[in-house]
Amino acid sequence: MASYSIDKLAKIVFGELYKYKDSVIHHIIIDSRKLFTPENSVFFAIQGERHDGHQFINDLIKKGIQNFVVTELPNPDILEKANFVKVPTALGALQQLASYHRNQFEYPVIGITGSNGKTIVKEWIYHLLQDSYQIVRSPKSYNSQIGVPLSIWSMEEKYNLGVFEAGISQTGEMQRLQNIIRPDIGIFTNIGQAHQENFKSLKQKIEEKLELFYESETIIYCEDHQKIHKTITEHDILKYKNLLTWSYEGDATLNILSIDKEKTKTVIAAEYKDQWLKIQIPFIDNGSIENAIHAWLLMLHLNMNPEIINKQMENLPAIAMRLEMKKGINHSTIVNDSYNSDLGSLNIALNMLNQQNQHRKKTVILSDIVQTGREASDLYADVADMLQRNQVDRLIGIGESISHFRNLFSLEKYFFSSTEQFISAISFLQFKNEAILLKGSRQFYFEKISQLLEEKVHQTVLEIDLDNVVTNLNYFRNKLKKNTRIMAMVKAFSYGSGTYEIANVLQYQLVDYLGVAFTDEGVTLRESGITLPIVVMNPEPDSYKIMIDYELEPEIYNLNNLQNFNKIVSMIGREEYPIHLKLDTGMNRLGFKEEELPELLEKLPEMNHVRVSSVFSHLAAADETDKDDFTRGQIKLFENMTNQITEILGYPVIRHILNSAGIERFPEGQFEMVRLGIGLYGISALDHNLLSNISTFKSTITQVKQVNTNETIGYGRMGVAEIPKTIGIVPVGYADGLNRALSNGKGVLYVNGNYYPIIGNICMDMCMIDISGSDAKEGDEVIIFGEELPVTELAQKLGTIPYEIFTGISERVKRIYFQE
Repeated sequence: MASYSIDKLAKIVFGELYKYKDSVIHHIIIDSRKLFTPENSVFFAIQGERHDGHQFINDLIKKGIQNFVVTELPNPDILEKANFVKVPTALGALQQLASYHRNQFEYPVIGITGSNGKTIVKEWIYHLLQDSYQIVRSPKSYNSQIGVPLSIWSMEEKYNLGVFEAGISQTGEMQRLQNIIRPDIGIFTNIGQAHQENFKSLKQKIEEKLELFYESETIIYCEDHQKIHKTITEHDILKYKNLLTWSYEGDATLNILSIDKEKTKTVIAAEYKDQWLKIQIPFIDNGSIENAIHAWLLMLHLNMNPEIINKQMENLPAIAMRLEMKKGINHSTIVNDSYNSDLGSLNIALNMLNQQNQHRKKTVILSDIVQTGREASDLYADVADMLQRNQVDRLIGIGESISHFRNLFSLEKYFFSSTEQFISAISFLQFKNEAILLKGSRQFYFEKISQLLEEKVHQTVLEIDLDNVVTNLNYFRNKLKKNTRIMAMVKAFSYGSGTYEIANVLQYQLVDYLGVAFTDEGVTLRESGITLPIVVMNPEPDSYKIMIDYELEPEIYNLNNLQNFNKIVSMIGREEYPIHLKLDTGMNRLGFKEEELPELLEKLPEMNHVRVSSVFSHLAAADETDKDDFTRGQIKLFENMTNQITEILGYPVIRHILNSAGIERFPEGQFEMVRLGIGLYGISALDHNLLSNISTFKSTITQVKQVNTNETIGYGRMGVAEIPKTIGIVPVGYADGLNRALSNGKGVLYVNGNYYPIIGNICMDMCMIDISGSDAKEGDEVIIFGEELPVTELAQKLGTIPYEIFTGISERVKRIYFQE
């Protein structure tokens, strides 16, 4: 465990120490929301475009944090309550500390960069070498300017090999990461278009990434990536390194002779130093083959026995790149991270578990933690401490080792020697209305447990990438002034993406308000642990009492509503209950029109039990350029009307009129807040490529059958086989949200890199696709919409908008949530 006195830390980062008391630092915190051990922790108050770590210092002191690295000193009364190290930038100090920490260790370090495959190659290296080395590695995909320092902080003397990944999105970043990682061996996976917008050319991006290897002795890469190979071999520094290459066609260190793909495995034959070698991997996709060859060449370089290599390669695990969240039995939620188990990833998984505020009870199902190089008693004492700090209610331990140390755990607990023993006893353990974290080493096969605990629904699912929700949120945040607030719209089941799951993420990301359409949506969020202010945009008068019970804030759009709500608040005995006035500036839906304003201004001062929190309106055509004059007229009218309202109220109110399209196209209309809706879910008014896809609607082929000439397919015999055809049956129909208008060739589905037309009429629960001449088979994944088949294209075919498609996905379709 890293250990530095606060005095030593201040010297390392060249900071000015304002000392409160002696302290020893073991843990680094950069996010005030993450759980931690207050004692022996230091908080780096990193400043970003939208968030400033300094604003959380007071709260952290109350939670017991005693050490801070800051760029701005707090008030004198706070300065006397903790240690403060003042530096030019907190991020720079974090990187400086990590660089110093890296210098304390002499064992070899492997650095991995590239556009794709970094995390998988890193995890596979760990899997392949864990029996021969004690390995410290980046948790998940911690490869950024912040993630790399946090990863390096995990280095300790007990390890003898480090494996870290590094990613960049703009020029100048890799030089800082190189100074922190300083790899002895470098692996360059490949190059692609990710983050290309911040580089002048692909060549410039390659050159920037290669800076990671300036001090490396050895570089491993595929010389078939000709731009990478050319850049390295012509580089003044890199061309003199020990270059280990592999190739399908060239004269490389490792020459691939053949690739033989079978149903579930691939056999790769190659020549290395005049030896004929062979490995078998349990994957058939080209990306996995390339990633495995990178790891293979590394193992050969480390003089691993070829027989051991082949045995390890046969058991390469499928890497769960992201934490997976699913609905479980009896109204539970499963957080599934069941492919490995170590302290670093356990801490990350516990953070996600704690975001599931819809459940009061938390259960962790944990296997033995293997290959740590630590004394087991110390290891499980740390685990017990982590569970206690994260307020876990119940532990189910699986494995001989964790069972041996059961006395270290003081919570409700059950222990089993094997996964099979647990499964045999699962009926005696109640799982109901709780959040369940599955965290198991690969050899414990926790996927069996996941299958038992999952809510049983059919094979069609909607996958939601929560990280991309955050990416889209930050895209819009970057378009706002520093003090502009955000109301995130989660009405209509969060546009089909789920209610509390999305709201949890938005609350965690510190949005200011949530917006729902109806009272019952707000009640569901409150019962799920959402504490943000929630505005009900279409409240029914008979729900006012329930709204107040659940601290929901109503949209008020006419005088009757205003007077009735004020009366109910008065009867309950509340004062200054927050309301939100809706103005009609041209949409001609709900709201006070301009001619109704004088009467509203007359009545408002009489409403002494409510307080206007915000005044807002709705743009009718913010995404249509030919109507921009109308939109600007709406914004101008809104400003005039709100000026009159604030004048009569005598206190400031929040104003908001911009929706997602308005944020992108009319920055002058930001006022004090904006409302972000469809943009969160990946739909842009400018260019959809600016945003990240968050949802993938997918299913599988359940049957493949042959259809003879002149036979028909589906209801109404609308699908006719003019020639013999092969069709695939997919269990998704109009009851799931696949619009029936896509029948008979109008719509296509995506399978294994190809688009196949829907043949015949779409049924309620299934459809058929023409897969003639392809190698598509039963069990293959089918994409209805997603990255490969954008929902915008689907909407265009149907003559509708993405909103309708998103909200039309049935709630019987299981939602699966991913988060790194």
